[in-house]
Amino acid sequence: MSDIQGAQWNAGETEADAKLHLLSPSEEMAKLGQGMRPLIAYGEGIHVVDANGRRIIDGPAGMWCTQIGYGRKEIADALAAQALKLSYNSPWYTTNSPSVELARRIAEVTPGDLNRVFFTTGGSTAVDSALRFAEYYNNMLGRPEKKHIIVRREGYHGSTSLTAACSGRAFNWQNFDIAAPRITFISSPNIRLASGLREAQFLDRLVREFEDTVAKIGPDKVAAFLAEPLLASGGVIIPPKGYHARIKAICEKHDIIYISDEVVTAFGRCGEWFASEKVFGVVPDIITFAKGVTSGYVPLGGFAISDRLLARIAGENAKGGYYSNGYTYSSHPVSCAAALANMDVIEKDGILEHVREVAGHFAEGLRSLKGLPHVADVRVSGLVGCVEVLVDPSSPEVTDRDKKLGGRIDAFCFDLGLLVRPLGNICVLSPPLIITKAEIDEMIGILWEGIRKAAAEVKEPVAA
Repeated sequence: MSDIQGAQWNAGETEADAKLHLLSPSEEMAKLGQGMRPLIAYGEGIHVVDANGRRIIDGPAGMWCTQIGYGRKEIADALAAQALKLSYNSPWYTTNSPSVELARRIAEVTPGDLNRVFFTTGGSTAVDSALRFAEYYNNMLGRPEKKHIIVRREGYHGSTSLTAACSGRAFNWQNFDIAAPRITFISSPNIRLASGLREAQFLDRLVREFEDTVAKIGPDKVAAFLAEPLLASGGVIIPPKGYHARIKAICEKHDIIYISDEVVTAFGRCGEWFASEKVFGVVPDIITFAKGVTSGYVPLGGFAISDRLLARIAGENAKGGYYSNGYTYSSHPVSCAAALANMDVIEKDGILEHVREVAGHFAEGLRSLKGLPHVADVRVSGLVGCVEVLVDPSSPEVTDRDKKLGGRIDAFCFDLGLLVRPLGNICVLSPPLIITKAEIDEMIGILWEGIRKAAAEVKEPVAA
């Protein structure tokens, strides 16, 4: 019996168990126990294979994270070897060598003086820990009022109470009590909603808004600006060129910590280890990371922080303080071993160079869809891109019909052999970084057909 036949044999029992016992992220509670999401049996390269043996291109790379693809023996071997050697150590009392080596290797590829690394369990805890550092930092500097955080609408930063409160996607707020009075939202840098402004004019407006927001709160009260280089889960929104550098200059003027949330963009997604400096033109004070650091094989996250910041509250300036934030699984030896093996593969296989080589082909393919009915916009950077669809492409407003149209495209693509990450009316593709030009063409072709099929239904009301 093959692996696929085995998966088929057990699929019915697994589905029954899932309906009875599994609570998935973003579960529609009215349908709890009535169905389950497609059951994946295994992964191979850029594909996942479902319980019926269908090969499906993993268009979203899992959750923006399967950089080197599925089934890499190097990662499995590293996991097994480290688990046998040292499966766990308490980071409060002892240290393991994989975490030390990984911290050094990450520091070698971070921009500027971001030379020290703190490890967490994933993206949410990485961002939460960076924000908690900003609190600690200002308390140690005798500035207890300097605690305000400025974030952007449509940004996403995690699922802890603090990071959820910093996430500007309305969907994530529904039926949760997560608002925080010391968090202020500014506009998303989405030029599609800029009312006909040229890019330079739109940039000036965004920068002016940030300056006005800092002035209104009071520079002595603003601790941090938290921003993704591009807004990933917010719809692959790419800010105008120069945006980050101009915001960073204002932060420097007012001693505001600039935190770049690279949970999605780090480790090759935009063709660099970290996208902040080389792709988006800014050297942050802190960079958060997760996802691609292990290519999704095991959980790991963290942040890299500026020596300049640390010098102000460490050594002779420590005042007896402890940065006591941490987790049971901080610096986990098995996760760090997986990350080291992942970095080895990225270097050995020239994956960063490969991304830079195929990124133009990926962008060209996505932009070729602009002429299709209901395609309102295409946005792309490196190997992350999206197609935004609207029933009426001239409308700035997104309606339920638009979201249902996006859902239909997703369903058609899945039937045709492509996973697309549907964000309402936005179809996101961020494939494994090992994807070839021929596989990009296949992926774009399926998305083209999915849009065409869904567009044919718009003549009638788009069904749920």
